[in-house]
Amino acid sequence: MNEEEKIKMFNVVFAPKSGEKVLVIYDVPHGNVKDNDGWKERRQMANEWYETFKKMGASVGFSVDIFNYKSAGLHNTQLPKDATDKIRAYNLVIVFMEFSISSTLIKIVRAKDNITRAAGLHPERRMEDGVFKANYIEVRKYAISIKKMLNKAIGAEINFSTGDQLFIDLRNRDAHSDEGDCTKTGQYINFPSGEGFIAPYEAINDEINEYGASKTEGIWPVNYKGELLKFIIKNNKIINIEGKGPKADEARKFYSENDTRKNVAELGIGCNPKAIVTGNVLEDEKVGLHIAYGTSTHFGGKVQSDTHLDIVYAKGCPVEGTSLKLIYEDGSKIELIKDSKLRYDLLK
Repeated sequence: MNEEEKIKMFNVVFAPKSGEKVLVIYDVPHGNVKDNDGWKERRQMANEWYETFKKMGASVGFSVDIFNYKSAGLHNTQLPKDATDKIRAYNLVIVFMEFSISSTLIKIVRAKDNITRAAGLHPERRMEDGVFKANYIEVRKYAISIKKMLNKAIGAEINFSTGDQLFIDLRNRDAHSDEGDCTKTGQYINFPSGEGFIAPYEAINDEINEYGASKTEGIWPVNYKGELLKFIIKNNKIINIEGKGPKADEARKFYSENDTRKNVAELGIGCNPKAIVTGNVLEDEKVGLHIAYGTSTHFGGKVQSDTHLDIVYAKGCPVEGTSLKLIYEDGSKIELIKDSKLRYDLLK
């Protein structure tokens, strides 16, 4: 992606305007949070994007700043107040993340009297000649279509390549879409973009009196650091972890340390035709099915945790979601994912 192509993409996705303040930020390793080659590359890309935005700003009439912060070493741990206060002073915030801070950014852009829109990235150099060049007008159409389908559904039946099945309760929640559009105040996107997503019904507090217990249950197979584990799900929570290796013990310890980590937090369906599975979660999840645990409050759920992490089941992942059927109140079903692939022909 040359400079001209990058500026064109910036204008389509971010559209910085005259008089606005743009901020590029990135996290840095420290102490026990160790550095790696990909992280070093991300920091370099952050500085390159800063220089491109500066060049645009000189022409269009907006200002650009850059700063870094110490990484928490865990996905979606809340940023300290001084960092969030700094972010709130900017109109457009571009965040290069080794560890995701999406939940913090979403709260900032949705706050009362907010002036900010933001994008979170976990990029690799190869993306500049791949998924960053997607047709984001087309991606928006797909993401909005998935959001509408999720909003009408009351549940989702998922079959995995392991032979396991999971039902996710979609009642009483509003779906959302990540469309690759970060041009308006109050928007937050992950970039590369392209998905529809929803928090499952968790039956928290007064909800259970009106709607009953969550119907989310089944077996959620998880490739946990190279070891296949079976998460047993009941009432939208991990109630047991089956597995005999050392990673199973590690996982049991991790989830026992904070009960909110056991929450099934998200059902997402990626829809970016340029996205490929490589192990980079922010791109992988744009290929197809993904399910997350932990925090769900940042997009309409009721559980606040110290983490939120997506596990991807697209074609090419260690475990694939071979079929996903959305279920509607009249009993009808739509198989949106078949043979581990999103059916783009159903998205209008």
